[in-house]
Amino acid sequence: MASVMKTTHHGGCPHDCPDTCSMVYEVENGQLISVRGNPEHPMTRGGLCVKLKDYEKRHYHPDRVLHPMRRVGPKGSGQFEQISWDDALTEITDRWKAIIEEYGPQAIIPYSYLGNQGLVHGLNGGDAFFNKMGATVCERTFCGEGSCTAWLLTVGPTAGVDPESFIHSKYIIIWGCNSVSTNLHHWHIVKDAQKRGAKVIVIDPYKSKTAKEADWHISPRPGTDGALAMAMMHTIIEEGLVVQDYVDNYTVGYEELAERAKQRTPEWAEEITGVSAHDIRQLAREFATTQPAAIRLGVALERNYGGGQAIRAISSLPALVGAWRHVGGGALQFPVWEHPYKFDVICRPDLIPEGTRVINAIQIGRALTNEMNLDIPIKSMMCWNANPVTQAAETDKIVAGLMREDLFLVSAEHFLSDTASFADIVLPASMGAEMEDMVLSWGHLYLTYNEKCVESPGEAIPNNEIFRRLAAKMGYEEENFKWNDSECLENYVDWDSPACEGIDLAYLREHGYARLNVGTRDNRAPHKAGNFPTATGKCHFRIDDATNFVAGPFRQMYDGFQPGEPLDSLPDYVASRETPQTNPELAKRFPLNIISPKSHGFLNSCYANIDNKLKAQGDQFVMISAADADLRQIQQGDTVRVFNDRGGFDAKAQITEDVSPGIVVATLGYWRQRNNGTVNCVSSAEFVDMGHAPTFTDNLVQVEAIR
Repeated sequence: MASVMKTTHHGGCPHDCPDTCSMVYEVENGQLISVRGNPEHPMTRGGLCVKLKDYEKRHYHPDRVLHPMRRVGPKGSGQFEQISWDDALTEITDRWKAIIEEYGPQAIIPYSYLGNQGLVHGLNGGDAFFNKMGATVCERTFCGEGSCTAWLLTVGPTAGVDPESFIHSKYIIIWGCNSVSTNLHHWHIVKDAQKRGAKVIVIDPYKSKTAKEADWHISPRPGTDGALAMAMMHTIIEEGLVVQDYVDNYTVGYEELAERAKQRTPEWAEEITGVSAHDIRQLAREFATTQPAAIRLGVALERNYGGGQAIRAISSLPALVGAWRHVGGGALQFPVWEHPYKFDVICRPDLIPEGTRVINAIQIGRALTNEMNLDIPIKSMMCWNANPVTQAAETDKIVAGLMREDLFLVSAEHFLSDTASFADIVLPASMGAEMEDMVLSWGHLYLTYNEKCVESPGEAIPNNEIFRRLAAKMGYEEENFKWNDSECLENYVDWDSPACEGIDLAYLREHGYARLNVGTRDNRAPHKAGNFPTATGKCHFRIDDATNFVAGPFRQMYDGFQPGEPLDSLPDYVASRETPQTNPELAKRFPLNIISPKSHGFLNSCYANIDNKLKAQGDQFVMISAADADLRQIQQGDTVRVFNDRGGFDAKAQITEDVSPGIVVATLGYWRQRNNGTVNCVSSAEFVDMGHAPTFTDNLVQVEAIR
C-alpha cells in the first residue's frame, strides 16, 4: 500500500474582500485536498464564506489555463494554441520593443486590480516593471478610492475603530454595506454586539440580506446619503447634542460647519432622501446619545456623483458627538492605513519618467477606442488580477477596443475570462496555495501570511515570476527585479515599524497571522484625545485649499497628473447625475435607478464560471418592485432586458418588496460570454466628485420584458 503524506499549511484568502480570512491548507501527497478556516484567528474565527469553502476545486478546475497560449482565431473567439514559455516571453517582449521604438513606451498600459490582494503578486506586483518601462500609468479606482480621498481629508490615514471593538459598541450604523455577503466576519461581531444589547441600523436603498437582520432599516433614495448625514448634523447641533469640549479641542472648522448645517434641515433632507424628517431626527438623537456609537462605512456610498462629499459628512459625525472618546466608538473605513506596507519599494515610482501620462482603468474603453483623442494611441495592454470586460464601466466600448487588430493584449489568468478571451497571448498564473505571499488586509488589523504548499499544475507560475522573467527579457537590471518572493516580503514590509514590534517573517511563517501592535479590541481608542494623523492632529470638518487626488497605491505611487480640481472646504450634499429628480429628461426614457451590489456567490467575477457557484447564485437577475413590474407587464421569472443608451443585459425578473418603486437591483459578476451582456454595460464611466471613483450606482435604465 502506497504511503499517504498529509500536511497542513498556513493560508490567507487572496480575494478582494475586507475579511482576508486566515486559512489552513490541507495537502496530501503534493495535492491540495481541502481548505478550511483557521479557528485560532480572533477575527475570522475558523469561518469561510461560500466562495472559499471548496477553494481546492478552483485550483484543479478542468477549465484552468495550464500553459502559455497564442491566439489563433478571431479576437474574442477563445481559440488558442499552446506555446512554450520562451516563445511567449519572446513574442511579448519583441512586440513591446517594436511598439516602444515606433510610438514610445506610453503606447503600452498595464491593467490590474485586486483579483489577488497579495503584496507580492497582487495589485502592485507589476508596477515596478511598467514604471521602469515608462508605460502609461494606470489609475485603478474600481472600489473605495473616492472613500479613501474623503477619509484622508477628514481624519487622515487612520484605521479608525478596530472592527473587533464593535463588540463594545452600543449603537452601530452599517452604512452602504451588505456585510452578510461582503464582510461576513465583521458581521458576526456586529451580531454578537446586537445580542449584548447594541442597536443595529442599516442604511441602504434596498432591503439587503444585512438590512433584514437589522433592528432598523433606513432606506434613502440612491445617492442621497450626503443629505441624510447633513440633516443628522443639523439635528445634533440644533438640539445641543454636540460634545463641545471634544469639538473645541480636537476638530477644525466647527463654526463654519454649523453655519452650513443650519440650512440642512430634516425637512429639506426628507424631500431629497425620501426618509421622513421624524426618522432623521430620531437617528441623529440616538447616534449622539447612545455611546459608544460606531459607523461602518461601505464602499457603495461613493458610487454616486456626490459620494466623496457624502463620506466626508458621515466621517465627520463621530467627532461631533465625541464618539471617538470610547472603545468601540467612531468610524471604520479601511484599517489598511495603519499597516506598515512599503508601497514605494513595491512600485518604484522613482523609475517613472517625468511627464508620464495617466489613464484611469474605469475609462479604459474610452482609451482603447480613442474616444479620448490620445496623442499616443494605446497599442498594447497587459492585464492581470482584473477582468474589465465584466467589472469596468461602459463595457461595450471596452469590447470594441479589445477587438482592434492593432491592439496587442497580454493576459495573465487562471481561466479564459471575458477579458482573456480577447488576448493575443495568455499566460498561466498560479493560485493561492501555489505561491508565497502576504495578503493585504483592508478590513482588519492582522498581517496574514500565505504559504506555498503545492506546485502549480501544468506550467503556471506566480505573477511576480512572470514579471521577473519579463524584466530579464527586457534587460532590466534593478535589484528588485531579481528578488525571489521571500526577499520581496522582507523588503515590502516595514518590519522595524512600532506596529510590527515582535513580528517578523519567521513569526508569520510559524503562526500564519499576527495582530499589529496598535491596541487591542478592548482598549483601542486611537482618537480619544484627538491625535488624528492629519496636518493639525485634528479631525477636519473644514479643509482649506484642498484639491482632488487619488491615493498613491491606486496609481502606481505616481503623483503626477493628479485630478487637481478644487474641493469644497466643507462637507455637503451633492446631487447625483442620473436620477429622476436631477435628470428628468433622461428619466423620461430611462426612469429606473439601478443599484449593482456585489453578489453573494461570486467574488467580483471570480467563480462566475464555476458550475456549483453558478447554481447556488442562480441566473443573472434583476430585482424590481411589483408596481414597476405591473406597469411593464412583467411576470415573476420573465426574461427582461435592462438597458440604456450605453448598452444592456438580459436578466430574470425577481418581483419583490425588497426594492422600492423606481429602483431596480442587479448584482455584479456574471460573465459576458455566458450571458447576453453584463450589468456594467449600462454603467457610466464618469467619475464621482472625489478620487476618480466610478459612478456604478448613478445610472438610469429601462426594463422591458423580452417577448
